[in-house]
Amino acid sequence: MQDIKCPHCHKAFKVDEAGFADILKQVRDSQFDKEIHQRLEIAEKEKLREIELAEEKLKSVLRAELNRKEKEVEALKVSQDRLLSETLNKKEAEMAELKAKLERASTEKELSVTQAVNAIEKQRDQLSSELKSQETEQQLREKSLQEKFAAELKTKDDIIKYKDEEIALRKDMKLKLSTKMVGETLEQHCETEFNRLRATAFQNAYFEKDNDARSGSKGDYIYRETDADGVEIISIMFEMKNESDETATKKKNEDFLKELDKDRIAKKCEYAVLVSLIEADSEFYNSGIVDVSHRFPKMYVIRPQFFIPIITLLRNAALNSLKYKSELAQMRNQNIDITNFEEDINSFKEGFAKNYDIASRKFNTAIDEIDKTISHLEKTKAALLSSENNLRLANNKAEDLTIKKLTRHNPTMQAKFEGLGASEKPSELL
Repeated sequence: MQDIKCPHCHKAFKVDEAGFADILKQVRDSQFDKEIHQRLEIAEKEKLREIELAEEKLKSVLRAELNRKEKEVEALKVSQDRLLSETLNKKEAEMAELKAKLERASTEKELSVTQAVNAIEKQRDQLSSELKSQETEQQLREKSLQEKFAAELKTKDDIIKYKDEEIALRKDMKLKLSTKMVGETLEQHCETEFNRLRATAFQNAYFEKDNDARSGSKGDYIYRETDADGVEIISIMFEMKNESDETATKKKNEDFLKELDKDRIAKKCEYAVLVSLIEADSEFYNSGIVDVSHRFPKMYVIRPQFFIPIITLLRNAALNSLKYKSELAQMRNQNIDITNFEEDINSFKEGFAKNYDIASRKFNTAIDEIDKTISHLEKTKAALLSSENNLRLANNKAEDLTIKKLTRHNPTMQAKFEGLGASEKPSELL
């Protein structure tokens, strides 16, 4: 127990340890709550201050971002204005250039272009009245229409010019020819064109008429060319076909392809070319060099003006592959040499095997004969040995022969021998 004095009434009272601990706990709890409250207030104030600082910082960042965006918007507006101005200037320049082109075209082709220009101007005026707000689109459409018209006009003029020249050429040529000479003239034309360049461009080339009809048919001309080593570079079978305008039965180019392919194969040519004036109105054959390899391999149909170009194209392609052909020929020669070497080795092997077989059979025959001889000699040896034994036995018998033995069973002979003189001994008679 302890005495405790109250700080308010100054009255002393006694408190045990449990009560003292309880009072101390109350004092500590009150003090702890007070400190907690103070710390919470401080934390709240710091939080509010940090929020204010964050708001100020965010406001400054937003102001800077807003200023930057305003500058970018202003720069974008300036750029758009400048781009719009440049586009307008460009379109105006293109419009001016287009008008100049129209004026030049109108000057060059006044009769054919006047109606088209009026139609375009009328259409342009109508579009201008209806689409004033879409000036850029209108300019693009006008430019597209004018370019398309100019291209179509140029193509049309080129086609008309080409057809006029071709018609004039054919009429002029056929007026000078009879029906019988139509085909021969085309051949002569091609031969003349080739001979003009033979000395300069085709020095190692062979170009002559095909006169070999052993296979049942023949082409018109054969073109062959070899290099300095004699390796063939290219070979072409040519067929020339033409017909008169007065011919009753009109044929087509396809009617001659099968026979041409047959001639190409029979004469061992790599390519086949039909030079034809048939089907003069066909855009397919008038377009240039026509590849008909889908019908027959390595075959082309051309007009006479493409006679030299087709030879040049095929020849250049063959020259590019000449290196590979030379290497292939060299490999073939090497293969032939290897084949001959192998054949020689095989022949030697076969001859050696044959001789070995004969020698082996002769050797075996000799061995058999030796074995037979040995057997015969052994028999002879056995016979001689047997004869020697018989001679020995005979000798032994001869040596064992005496008068006594001879006269043992013969009393007559004993008496005779006894009657001999006393000086003579029976043993001396032997």
